[in-house]
Amino acid sequence: MNWVNRVKNAIPFIAKRESAETLWHKCKGCENMIFLKEYEENQSICPKCEHHGRIGAEARFEALFDDDGYKLLPMPVVAKDPLKFKDSKKYTDRIKTARATTGAEDAMQSAQGKIDGQTAVISVQDFAFMGGSMGMAVGEAFVQAAKAAYKAKAPYIIFTAAGGARMQEGILSLMQMPRATVAIQLLHDAGLPYIVVLTDPTTGGVTASYAMLGDIQIAEPGALIGFAGQRVIEQTIREKLPEGFQRAEYLLEHGMVDMVTHRHELRDTLSRLIGFLMDTKKAA
Repeated sequence: MNWVNRVKNAIPFIAKRESAETLWHKCKGCENMIFLKEYEENQSICPKCEHHGRIGAEARFEALFDDDGYKLLPMPVVAKDPLKFKDSKKYTDRIKTARATTGAEDAMQSAQGKIDGQTAVISVQDFAFMGGSMGMAVGEAFVQAAKAAYKAKAPYIIFTAAGGARMQEGILSLMQMPRATVAIQLLHDAGLPYIVVLTDPTTGGVTASYAMLGDIQIAEPGALIGFAGQRVIEQTIREKLPEGFQRAEYLLEHGMVDMVTHRHELRDTLSRLIGFLMDTKKAA
């Protein structure tokens, strides 16, 4: 044994402790380091380049609803692992990990409250929960939130963020697409607004269903929005796609969304839209 190893073995090294808490956040846009507290207080927006980071349901609700609070809608109870799916891990294990990491039951949470005194139901998909994937729980949560809006005679607002349908539930996940469409029709028949806020990323079966059926389509700056990925499209059509293809600003220029709205301006924008659309309904 050489002297380096002897010294190393003699020192009572303490194992490095890992912690979820950190003082810094590295911006994915400009790659600058930002104080985490400053970043979170700014609604997960980089103060240097305005890059909009991903945020969860609780942060959304706190930023949008009035100070007198909101009521969380109960999560629906659905079949667990109906296909007994297993890849490198059991589906049930993946669900447990996602729940432990995010503190949520599944990828969508809904709440009812008021925005500037106007009642609204809001659902938020969290990309941190298995990529925001749409399974039976998400589909049922969407339907129940739409029904809650119908019962309250209030607008339904959804913040989408998903990699698509949840493959571990197979055809059962794809069935949520028409179910959501029927729920939206319920709102339309009642003359109630359905507003979609597309956040980064919104892709796959979610884009092919309820994400593109809003009376008003809003997108956050820089959000990736599309069905198939850019590389898949390029390989299929064998052409190079334009710069910024599938980003919110490109889609606004080509008429796929109505507006691109900064996160700090979302509350005021939604308040104005609700007031206008609900007044129109009353006038009718």
